[in-house]
Amino acid sequence: METIQSISYPIVFNDDFAALNQFIQQGNYSKVFFLVDEQTEKHCLPLLISQLQISEYDLIEITSGEINKTIDFCIGIWRMLIDFGADRNSLLINVGGGVITDIGGFAASTFKRGIDFVQIPTTLLAQVDASVGGKTGIDMDHLKNIIGTFAQPNAVFIDTFFLRTLPKRQLISGFAEMLKHGLISDRAYFDLLKEASPETIDPELIYHSITIKNEVVKQDPEEKGLRKILNFGHTVGHAIESYSLQHDAMPLTHGEAIAIGMVCEAFLSVEKTELTAAELVEIMETLGRFYEKYTIKEVSVPALIELMKSDKKNNSGKINCSLLTQIGQCAIDCFCNEEELCRSLFAYQKSYHAKLGFRP
Repeated sequence: METIQSISYPIVFNDDFAALNQFIQQGNYSKVFFLVDEQTEKHCLPLLISQLQISEYDLIEITSGEINKTIDFCIGIWRMLIDFGADRNSLLINVGGGVITDIGGFAASTFKRGIDFVQIPTTLLAQVDASVGGKTGIDMDHLKNIIGTFAQPNAVFIDTFFLRTLPKRQLISGFAEMLKHGLISDRAYFDLLKEASPETIDPELIYHSITIKNEVVKQDPEEKGLRKILNFGHTVGHAIESYSLQHDAMPLTHGEAIAIGMVCEAFLSVEKTELTAAELVEIMETLGRFYEKYTIKEVSVPALIELMKSDKKNNSGKINCSLLTQIGQCAIDCFCNEEELCRSLFAYQKSYHAKLGFRP
């Protein structure tokens, strides 16, 4: 497939890392670093190194999991860069899922006021979402990506071979962002995804999702307007994800939380932006086929609202959502009050426990 040109960098798709070899050689970097976690060091790095013509590099490893996407782990990355003698002509190659690409991009964009970095996303979520668009970030006090920068990578290299290393749950997590791309921008694409299997996802569909996101971010790199449509499902979803990380023995994945958020915000879309009841049912039934039931306890609702009130997308103290006007189209800056958001949470709970289902 053809290379996708983003704002200032290429997104290279399934080329066996020939382009990465060329990129490193032409960059004449003083030092090359790989950032990995324990999973990607074991399952992905050996394949990658075997494809690269590189004799010297240093390895930085952090522990996997959203709970570790914090300033403490970022300080650890900075310290390792210092200890290994990184300078402004160094390159950081981030090999992993959304946590690695988010924190790696943030660490690189702030170390010595910025060094070059490359994203090699190894999860479906990172391939279709986190690695593309130039958002970097870490969490603080359970608030998602509340600290971060807009910093474009020098390149993104995507190889769907890495998806073979993933468990089913991680594939389904990434699939939520693909469904979101269809819901906000492309009705025909959403219809294709309804019949797809996340476990055997067609690379053409992945490529199409990347194209959708890339076209949006090229028009609005710093989320002043159009790019806000990519936040559909994320105001409620990020709150649920943060709450689950704090309280659940087996926390929701990002995609599972965003799927819940999309259902809740689809309810809000019927109330506020003219999504039809029939389209709401279609969205609920589609998501209900892929995601298991999750219980939103009544006692958790005030905490969820407080998390939404601290969301980075808010404006002048108002909770900001992006809502659907129809399947395939999205409106931005739809401010919702606490009563409306509570209604959406209870509507999700009632409807899904009645006939559909997320995780128990």
